[in-house]
Amino acid sequence: MSRGRYIALEGIEGAGKSTIQDYLVGALSSDGYEVVTVREPGGTSTGEGIRRLLLDGEDMAPWTEALLFAAQRSQLAQEVIRPALDRGAWVIGDRSVYSSLAYQGGGRELGIDAVRRVNQAGLGSTWPDLVIVLVVDPEAGLARQEGADRIGGQGVEFQQAVARIYGELATAEPDRVALVDASGSLGEVAEQVVQLVRDRW
Repeated sequence: MSRGRYIALEGIEGAGKSTIQDYLVGALSSDGYEVVTVREPGGTSTGEGIRRLLLDGEDMAPWTEALLFAAQRSQLAQEVIRPALDRGAWVIGDRSVYSSLAYQGGGRELGIDAVRRVNQAGLGSTWPDLVIVLVVDPEAGLARQEGADRIGGQGVEFQQAVARIYGELATAEPDRVALVDASGSLGEVAEQVVQLVRDRW
């Protein structure tokens, strides 16, 4: 049985992650792979409850936010992602632990390493094999939003800080994190992402 792969789509608000996920799933399915999709926060009954708190709830302390993200992610890894990988399926995630590194570690200024350690405890070895960061201008990304949630409504300066951390992560982990210019047409961006994955494996 071939080994499953875990690919995460990342980026600031309005980067197009959900739409590109659909394209990538279609391409990999046509290549004959079993493909499982997940989203963060959420993806399990526990995670969906936490999602409502995180995106629609009242404001909360930065570490409360970070720990809630880590909690839903640990459940998702144990309940969905790890079993899929173990049976040889490919998992395509709309966000992953790298969102917490960028948003809470960088945007909330909790520290990338501190947030990484908290998540490592709950994830073990279940980290993405490839992280594709869709790069858009923060102002353009926010303009694409149909309705901002609690985190998406933090404003352009927050998104700029998050985008900067994604860039730093790509520099620090070039074998795992790839940047893709998402300012072009949807078809162009989708083609780049699909080709990137096919070239990798």
